[in-house]
Amino acid sequence: MRNTIPVIFVLLLSGLFLTSCTSESCLDETEAFLKISFYKSATSKLSAPDSLTIYGLNMVSAKLYNKSTGVQPASLPLNAATDKCIFIIKINGITDTLELTYSSYPHLISKECGYTFYHDLIPESLKCTTTGLDFKNMGIDSIKISKNNITTINEENIRIFY
Repeated sequence: MRNTIPVIFVLLLSGLFLTSCTSESCLDETEAFLKISFYKSATSKLSAPDSLTIYGLNMVSAKLYNKSTGVQPASLPLNAATDKCIFIIKINGITDTLELTYSSYPHLISKECGYTFYHDLIPESLKCTTTGLDFKNMGIDSIKISKNNITTINEENIRIFY
């Protein structure tokens, strides 16, 4: 009988602990990604590259896409601890460097999900350089910022014409 009292006590305590937590869980997107859509420069129509590789310089997970097909849009993480990111983008075998500067600020998603960081792109800071040797066949033709504010909403931030 003495052995059953501690077991019952532990079970009751566990039951109280489990029911005291909120029953709701976080179902919202909790990370704000830079969303890049790809367009053919000749037609200005939305078109996923045949092959897409994207690396982030000085990132924990450097390779974001590796010879991926049908990527539309590409979602790239930004680091709230810094104000600048550099991505190496290889579209259909041609490599370009995309550099951008932004400011970050905390945003409350909900009580269940907590906080995340939103970012504001600084349009004047956007730089793109082609590192391919064949300048007649450049990778990125032009870049257009469609929305400066990077949030958890699934909205295009940058258009890349290739």
